[in-house]
Amino acid sequence: MQDKKPTTLMTEGVIWKKIIAFAVPIFFGNLFQQLYNTADSLIVGNFVGSDALAAVSSSGNLIFLMVGFFSGIAMGAGVVIARYYGARSTQEVSLAVHTLVAFGLAAGVALTVAGVMATPQILIWMGTPETVFPKSVLYFRIYFAGSLGFVMYNVFVGILQSVGDSKHPLIYLIISSITNVLLDLLFIAVFGMGVGAAALATILSQFASALLCLWRLMRTNEEYRIELRKIRFDGNMMRQVISNGLPAGVQNSIIALANVVVQSNINVFGMTAVAGCGAYSKIEGFGFLPITCFALSMTTFISQNLGAKEYGRVKKGARFGIFCCIITAEIVGICIYIFIPSLIGAFDSNPEVILYGTTQARTVTLFYFLLAFSHCLAGIFRGAGKSMVPMVVMLAFWCVVRISYITIAVRIVPVIRTVFWAYPLTWSLSSIFFLIYYLKADWIHGFEPKGEITA
Repeated sequence: MQDKKPTTLMTEGVIWKKIIAFAVPIFFGNLFQQLYNTADSLIVGNFVGSDALAAVSSSGNLIFLMVGFFSGIAMGAGVVIARYYGARSTQEVSLAVHTLVAFGLAAGVALTVAGVMATPQILIWMGTPETVFPKSVLYFRIYFAGSLGFVMYNVFVGILQSVGDSKHPLIYLIISSITNVLLDLLFIAVFGMGVGAAALATILSQFASALLCLWRLMRTNEEYRIELRKIRFDGNMMRQVISNGLPAGVQNSIIALANVVVQSNINVFGMTAVAGCGAYSKIEGFGFLPITCFALSMTTFISQNLGAKEYGRVKKGARFGIFCCIITAEIVGICIYIFIPSLIGAFDSNPEVILYGTTQARTVTLFYFLLAFSHCLAGIFRGAGKSMVPMVVMLAFWCVVRISYITIAVRIVPVIRTVFWAYPLTWSLSSIFFLIYYLKADWIHGFEPKGEITA
């Protein structure tokens, strides 16, 4: 135990100030990350063409399918670290950190092999149009060759955010984003290297940000400092990490698989549909920014305060986070709804591409408040150690119901808008269930054995 109270602790101080101070850097960090992801599509679409844009734009679901499992495990480790950090348990924090780093190294290597080998078959299963298939394979294989950089970056950022430090990841991500855009312009606009260069620029920038985070973690004097000689698996700590992270990992992968099914139904409508919907997906990423930052803030805030047994702060913080999340997400959704034709046009001036992207946006954006509510509640429950709850809910509604709906509805009404309605429908169902659980269940006691509950 330590007497020193680091400024990153979220167990003391004004609740809304602590949450906002933590959430704002995450927002800007995700903003820059989305900007450099979007830069790939903008540069490729304008300098290479619609077929290359389709190849890059269809990447999101496949990439998340491959990395979502490992990201979920890392998320579980972050909850464990935050709990022990809030309780000021120095030795346990160090064990959790070094166990997570060991896991990340192993996962990065495994993901590299699996991604490079499985990419062609997965693209075939997705029904990727033949006109973009070779470029899609090239893009994905180069991307997955750099999986170690992506995985370790998420591991290091997870450690920093779990202890309440969201400012340093922001700085490193800004540097990485600028690097990515400059490399995109150099490789594609100057050297004319094509679609593979977009993936190369991305993985180089990811390695840069991972190394910057590692440098920070090796230089700190706090208990979460990384020492290379201590990197190893601790059996007990890994069990806690798996217990908290496996549900999120399974959830991420299965939901991504469901979205791959959605993407395969979009692919049926041709290259312009893939390009238009892919361009919208980049814009949609900006709509997810407030959702992501508040969901992550809730996980860390809830974990630290439950570790410190500050139950009153947990309830007040949860209410504030939910309110801010749904309001900001809906404002962004309305803005995208209004300006979407011009936004899609920035990627590709083809009228058919713009029509597809606009149709998807104007089907789903006004329902962002439901998406925000579901993600924020999922973040709260994970922080409370109830990671099985969001896994079950999202698997049921965002996977089983979504796939069932598309399989049946598209055969009855074979238009692309039918596919798009899968999202608002399943967001609504998950929100209803999460609300019931939030109001009725004793979710606030997630970590402690029953005999330790004092409030």
